[in-house]
Amino acid sequence: MPFVSIRISGTATKDQKSGIVADVTQSLVERLGKNPAAVQIVIEEVSTENYGAGGVLIVDRDAPKLQEDAHAESSQ
Repeated sequence: MPFVSIRISGTATKDQKSGIVADVTQSLVERLGKNPAAVQIVIEEVSTENYGAGGVLIVDRDAPKLQEDAHAESSQ
């Protein structure tokens, strides 16, 4: 029985997750000959406040940089 664990940053809609489950299941059916009823998939949504890359939380990396933007405007 295949068990697939998928982690995504942020959130996805129910329709998006449904499509992911359908696509991954179909891929395992086609490529490995698995019975679709046996394919188990878990989608974990990881808050961008709960992980980081390059020493910075993703939520901070993706946030608008208001101070830098204001400084850049005043320099023009």
